[in-house]
Amino acid sequence: MSNPRRLAVQALLKIERDGAYSNITVNSVLRENMLSGEDKVLFSALVYGVLDRRLTLDYVLSKYMKTKPEKTAPFTLSVLRCGLYQIMYMDKIPDSAAVNESVKLIKKSGESRNAGFVNALLRAAAKGDIDLPAGFTAEELSIRYSCPKWIVNSFLDDYGEDNTKALLEKSLEAPPVILRVNTAKITADELAEALLGCGIECEKGEIPDSLTVKKGKNLFSCEPYKKGYFYAQDYASQRAVALLSPAPGSRLLDMCASPGGKSFTAANLMQNRGEAVACDLYESRVELISRSAKRLGLDIIKTAVCDAAEYNENLGKFDCVLCDVPCSGLGVIRRKPELKYKPETDFKELESIQYRILTNAVNYLKPGGRLLYSTCTLRRSENEKLVICFQKEYNDFQKVYEHTFMPHIDNTDGFYCALFERKN
Repeated sequence: MSNPRRLAVQALLKIERDGAYSNITVNSVLRENMLSGEDKVLFSALVYGVLDRRLTLDYVLSKYMKTKPEKTAPFTLSVLRCGLYQIMYMDKIPDSAAVNESVKLIKKSGESRNAGFVNALLRAAAKGDIDLPAGFTAEELSIRYSCPKWIVNSFLDDYGEDNTKALLEKSLEAPPVILRVNTAKITADELAEALLGCGIECEKGEIPDSLTVKKGKNLFSCEPYKKGYFYAQDYASQRAVALLSPAPGSRLLDMCASPGGKSFTAANLMQNRGEAVACDLYESRVELISRSAKRLGLDIIKTAVCDAAEYNENLGKFDCVLCDVPCSGLGVIRRKPELKYKPETDFKELESIQYRILTNAVNYLKPGGRLLYSTCTLRRSENEKLVICFQKEYNDFQKVYEHTFMPHIDNTDGFYCALFERKN
């Protein structure tokens, strides 16, 4: 059997070094290694837990180190983070086990010279009183909630102190698993019964044709999944597509469709009648959408490799256009905690790209058609402020709905949407 702690250290190194997505990395490791049920839980908890709390862990580590944590050898630092996470946040693991297992990992690595250092530091941390800042400055909030200062400042500027604290607290909670029922094949009640037969317990979701998973394992390898009875999609995303309200027999364009959830929900709302064109910039992502649509049996979905910022006259005109643009992702950091560690400079060109995509969407929409602009971020500069600019330039588009879904208020991911109708 593989060592879950070693696998966690290696996965964290890959995520930090290569910019890999945490969920893809975790799923890949679980597929490729033999782990018991308990070890799978430990591995996943360590990867997501260390990602959630990395800044906090480094703050505590720095109290016991002469140099900054980032100056430490990579494998050693990853082992220290995992060891300290167990000490601080995993009550069921004895501190002695967290220390000893960490030392074993170092001794079997190319950084074995650091075994004594790891042993001494973690033992000192286990014996000491770990105090975190309790104030409300951006610096203190950043350390306590393991969120870079630039993000904290962005939330403070846009939403104030109380909402920022609530958003940061929510970002460290385990996200719910929400399923969208593929109504082309099954009802919500039938799906719940089928999943229960696989040992997966669900309850009816907050909106029609959705389920919330309460407990169970192997959700995405069970027979109901293979048969295309459901896909995962947060409530905010489901509600946004429902706002667009694509009619059966109509034409819909999803300009930035990967991984395809919004296209699938639109196809269900269209009763699998009409045409839903799902586009993405990369062929690999388009293939992913095609495979999922085939599994779901949603044959009205057609895919195309297409740059959403460039007009493609071959696509034709549409009754509905879904413009879910690339964004900073700050509304989904509880699902993808690695996103919050990207430098702010990585998002420098985002608003320009988003505006180009939104204004290009105009070219595809029929008179009287509906356009939905959405993001999974909470930065007003990517949301409300961008929409204001759009309205000033395109006065034949009437905004009929606008909402920012807040995790601590709406019980959803952080998500923004604005719905427009074209007058002529």
